[in-house]
Amino acid sequence: MGNLEIVLIGAGLAMDAFAVSITCGATITEKRVFQAMRASSSFGLFQGGMPILGWLVGTTFRGHIVAFDHWVAFGLLGLIGIKMIYDSFHQDCCGGNCVLIKPGTLLMLSIATSIDALIVGVGFALLDVSILHAALLIAAITFVICLIGFYLGRHTGRLLGGRAEFIGGVVLIALGIKILIEHLGQ
Repeated sequence: MGNLEIVLIGAGLAMDAFAVSITCGATITEKRVFQAMRASSSFGLFQGGMPILGWLVGTTFRGHIVAFDHWVAFGLLGLIGIKMIYDSFHQDCCGGNCVLIKPGTLLMLSIATSIDALIVGVGFALLDVSILHAALLIAAITFVICLIGFYLGRHTGRLLGGRAEFIGGVVLIALGIKILIEHLGQ
């Protein structure tokens, strides 16, 4: 898997955190720069860390599933993408009242928005991806995307929230299809 694919996966995974960042950017009124940096760092750290944890789980079971690993990666990315698309139509990412002043709230949001990255890490183990490289790219991409989200939220409110999650879901599904086609063509 090349850098482009990892960047696209990172961008797709970051859409949950991006949607949260937009909403929070629209609602935070105090210490905006500090809150944006703190939240973006937390989101990036968890988005980068969870694939490592998933990779560790995936490498443990790799020998048992190597014959159908492309189907697993396709299924995982597809399910995550479908979940993100569904959530874009059925959830308000922060309940409309997002205040990141309390560290516990930020921790919960960081974990909640990075669960998908854990599953992607399992897929990375199946595809023999350099996990540290991928995790660093995903963390950096998430950090930047979340900073952009806070800025957009500040200036455009909640207009993009659901669309961002929808787009992220479509990207993950498309990457799952690409992986499946590549492996079936071998």
